[in-house]
Amino acid sequence: MDTGRQPLWQEEPAERTHMPDPVRTAAVRAVIIVALTLIQAMVAFLCTLAGSWYAFPAVLCTVASTVVATWGVLDVWVTRQVWIQRHGVRSQPSSTARELRRERRRARRQERRESRGGRSPVDRAAA
Repeated sequence: MDTGRQPLWQEEPAERTHMPDPVRTAAVRAVIIVALTLIQAMVAFLCTLAGSWYAFPAVLCTVASTVVATWGVLDVWVTRQVWIQRHGVRSQPSSTARELRRERRRARRQERRESRGGRSPVDRAAA
């Protein structure tokens, strides 16, 4: 049943590619660790304000979690760099770059021909 209205949203193709699986896994792990660290920091802060006995152990756990969270974020960066190094980045040279390379190749070939005295490969084979 067509009501003649336009849909609320239209799907558009993604401009960016998805993160590779190892990088995505490291990123999810890092986000979870950072979230838990922030929760621990808030608990430690509130226990300190309340004067609870749990404040000191909570602060110690928060410091340890901060170290682990830093490691988690660095793990994402290192995993991403390793993936890029192993798999490379897919890139296609633009037509402009390709044309410049062709022109340089032609110029080098022309210079080689002139340096040989204008002889062609056929003349060299006959000699």
